[in-house]
Amino acid sequence: MKFETPLIPGKLIKRYKRFLTDVELADGTVVVAHCANSGSMLSVNDAGADVWLSPANDPKRKLKFTWELVKIGGAPNAAMVGINTQHPNRIVYEAIEAGKIAELTGYDSQRREVKYGKNSRIDILLESSDKPLCYVEVKNTTMRRDLSPGAPAEFPDAVTARGAKHLVELGDMVEQGHRAVMFYLVQRDDADAFTVAADIDPTYAKGLQTAIKRGVEVVAYGCSVTPEQIEIDRPIRLQGL
Repeated sequence: MKFETPLIPGKLIKRYKRFLTDVELADGTVVVAHCANSGSMLSVNDAGADVWLSPANDPKRKLKFTWELVKIGGAPNAAMVGINTQHPNRIVYEAIEAGKIAELTGYDSQRREVKYGKNSRIDILLESSDKPLCYVEVKNTTMRRDLSPGAPAEFPDAVTARGAKHLVELGDMVEQGHRAVMFYLVQRDDADAFTVAADIDPTYAKGLQTAIKRGVEVVAYGCSVTPEQIEIDRPIRLQGL
């Protein structure tokens, strides 16, 4: 996924009210940017961090910028992280189209936001004349509390009743004869493993284990993150699943 317009660098002052962020630009101007992330953003919202904003295309929009990226840590262990939760479905969709997701190749077509379950929409539905339907639920993953080598990225960073509901519905699809995949998109360039943050949401962790037993597949991929683009570049191992 390429950014449509050049991103604007700045320094994070603070994130507040979940969807608002104060950022100081290079010329000293302080702007309020939209934060398209409803999670706690634990490990990726430290004051003073380098961040990048996208300018709004709509002149009528109240907030003229959206927070896109943050740089965590310093050399030699600095990491780039994409925090905008509106992008993961597009990133995964493009990677499937390009044949970069080995587990999701061989389908004739894919659609986004298709109604299913109990008043839900599946992120991506893969279809083929010679295969069962494949329901793909995408979860954005940014948290990595332990920055030591080999330490995993983690999901969720806050309690997610909605996420637990999706696990049940994916299991229902498997029992109806379809295929279901829980896809964790790690929007970081420093993680080679993924695990569930059971200490943050034990209900979700238990729900994932139940979903796996019902036949739901779990896949995790990491990303290359730059101010020009975010793209999937590697599968990452599952830890403790």
